[in-house]
Amino acid sequence: MSFIDAYKKLEKLCSEIYNDNHGVSSYIDEMINNPIGSRYVAGWDEDLKQLKHYRWVRNQIVHEPGCTEVDMCEPDDTEWINNFHSRIMTASDPLALYRKARTPKPTPRTQQTYSYEPSNYTYSQRSSSPQKFAGCLTFIVGILLVVAAVVVTVSVI
Repeated sequence: MSFIDAYKKLEKLCSEIYNDNHGVSSYIDEMINNPIGSRYVAGWDEDLKQLKHYRWVRNQIVHEPGCTEVDMCEPDDTEWINNFHSRIMTASDPLALYRKARTPKPTPRTQQTYSYEPSNYTYSQRSSSPQKFAGCLTFIVGILLVVAAVVVTVSVI
């Protein structure tokens, strides 16, 4: 595949993602609008630099008289464009990685409740449960009442 064909394929994908006609430029603009991306994504700056360079190369080939792929490109350039396309498709491109890194991680829940309708069986696991406290308190009060009844009974005899 030639450089221009690979670039067109990347341009089409980015245009579909951004729903506009400036696909690769929109991708570049989004990277520029996230200036802290390099803090979260290894290779961010290098990818941005390469995208800008390849956009420039594409513009030179398309708009400058006498400028051709043969003059401007190496096989590695086409390979890089194809690889970047694949990275977008697998969500391993810089912007996807940035979004993943910036998305808050769910915190583990300390409370789990399971309810089964047919038998109304409920399982609860809580780190500190008011029901457990009330149950323990009821048990202790019951024990104290039994002990008090025994003491009263013994003292009457």
